[in-house]
Amino acid sequence: MKKICIGLIFSVGLLFAQGFTLSSNDIQGQLSNEQVFNGFGCTGKNISPQLSWKDAPKGTKSFAITAYDPDAPTGSGWWHWVVFNIPKDKTSLEKGFGNKEYSNIIQSVTDYGKTGFGGACPPVGDKAHRYIFTVYALDIDKLDLNKNASTALVGYMINAHAIEKSSIIAYYGR
Repeated sequence: MKKICIGLIFSVGLLFAQGFTLSSNDIQGQLSNEQVFNGFGCTGKNISPQLSWKDAPKGTKSFAITAYDPDAPTGSGWWHWVVFNIPKDKTSLEKGFGNKEYSNIIQSVTDYGKTGFGGACPPVGDKAHRYIFTVYALDIDKLDLNKNASTALVGYMINAHAIEKSSIIAYYGR
């Protein structure tokens, strides 16, 4: 009976255990003018948000981050940010991280045709678009790609090595 009770308590603890989670001090349901692109008719500040994650799964060797708009009227969505080769001991990106270059962490080309963060800029009059920020725990130390790699190739490699992922969704319309 004692073993059954201990097993039951352990099982209930696992049921309510916190998993791999992503959070942000800057994104609270709606994107602000700070995360809006400056160009394409938009006049935002184009500053990447602060992101942090915790409880990475066992076997994590690095992280990747993406920001994606599935509602963009392109037929394939719009990639706003693609970051990879984030070391396994790093658990956050500070506000503005996507607006700088780093030697060991790669920010590849977005659908704006530039590296780094490219903020929201949906067409005027469209319904509010969803912006999905995702952190991936990867089973590899480093993706053997550079900043000129296409979003499709980076996405393929991220998904091939993803152990687990966590996302937050924010909205923006104009």
